[in-house]
Parts: sequence; C-alpha cells; structure tokens
Amino acid sequence: MTKNSGDQRRRLIADHVVQHGTATGADLARLTGVSLMTVHRDLDDLERRGVLRRFRGGASALPSTVFESSLDYRLGVNTAEKEAVARAAAALVEPGMSVMLDDSTTVLALARILAGLAPLTVVTNARRVVDVFAERDDVRLIALGGEYSRTHDSYLGVPCVEAVEALSVDLVVVSTSALDARLAYHQEQDVVLVKRAMLRSGARTAMLMDHTKLARTALHRVGPVGDLDELVVDDGVAPDVLARLRESTSVTVAPVAR
Repeated sequence: MTKNSGDQRRRLIADHVVQHGTATGADLARLTGVSLMTVHRDLDDLERRGVLRRFRGGASALPSTVFESSLDYRLGVNTAEKEAVARAAAALVEPGMSVMLDDSTTVLALARILAGLAPLTVVTNARRVVDVFAERDDVRLIALGGEYSRTHDSYLGVPCVEAVEALSVDLVVVSTSALDARLAYHQEQDVVLVKRAMLRSGARTAMLMDHTKLARTALHRVGPVGDLDELVVDDGVAPDVLARLRESTSVTVAPVAR
C-alpha cells in the first residue's frame, strides 16, 4: 500500500480500529505502509483527540458514543458528502435572514458558504462557526453561551438552552447522528436538549444529513422527521429510504462530486 498523507493515514487507522475493535501496531503498519514508529506517533495523536485508547503494542476502540461525538473524528468523516449537502442547503438562505446554526460538522461546512451571502444574522453555539463570522462586519453574530464542551468545541447545557429559547429566527439548521423514516436521534442528552430548543425557535427548520447517518437510531430522540420543513441529504441514500423520508417531509438530494 502506498503511503498516505498524515491525516488520511490517521483516518484509515481510526476506521480500522473502530471496525475491528482492536489492532496491533504491526497490523496498522502493514495496513498503512509506514514504519511502526510512525504508527505509534499516529496512535498517540488519535488517543489525545479522544478517538481511540492505546495499549501496549496497539490500540482499541472507545465506545461509539465517545468517538462519534469527537469533533476531530467527525471533521474527517464523509467530507465530500457533507460539503455537497451544505451547498444544497445554502439555497435555503437569502441575504438579510436570521439563521441559527448548531455545532455539527455539516453545518460548519454550510457556515463557510454562508459567509458569502451576507448580510445575515447568525446565531450559534459552535465556537468554530463563530470563528467563520467573527471578522465579518456585514454579519450580526450572536454567540450562545453555556457550558463549554471540549469534545464538541461548542456550548451546551441549561444556559445554552435558555439562551436559545429567548430567540426567534427565520431558519434553524441542524444535523444529528442518526435518523430513520420517523425520527431523528442523538446519543447525548445535553446535545439533544439544545437541538430540540433550536428547532422550536425557527420559523422554518432544516436538517442536514449525509447518507451514512440514515436508517439508524441512537439513544435519545431529537424529534419527528415530519416536524422538519426541509431535509437535505446526499445522493448516496438508498431509494427505498428516500421514498419513506419523502412521505414525511420535503427532501432535497445533493449530488456529490466524485
């Protein structure tokens, strides 16, 4: 196997360990085509980022609720699909609107596009979304406070929910970790409470989902698919899943550049 760039290699290592539960350093060196010393450095980096757990001679996967919540992990997963969904979702936004954005990586991709659609009012609990708009004079930026989560690089908890509930915006855009034909889900209670509050605060609501999150469930219910005004997905969604979703809400399918 040819050598990958550092980020690609670490993504390959993380996916392999998650899929198999454990892996030795020697196995990962063969998989990636790099030296055992390089693999150990990669494993150290992935452990610091909360993606996996080191043990002598290799690594093991953390519980799915841990690595799926890690922003560093999510930023490297399905990036082409997320960017396609974000481009399609940008059509929902017009200059002058007030838009509330959550802390998901798909919505972060949308935020980078929306920077070119000002003037806007942007409300968010995501620190990296704040960074996108912080220097823009033509964007009124409202940062939602709360308890800072290093895992999500965002603000959550009761103070965040209360801040959301004090506002009303033209459009709320969120994503979440799982969705089936009836309901959207997330594995973390604090995140669910903020997303629910956000969805209640918008005149219109949109959810952005890449196809790997569909036909899945997680522990906590975010809300019914039928309550959404718009669902934006990529073109990797199976036809039967897409048909069931369209029975509940308006669905836009975004083509992925390949």
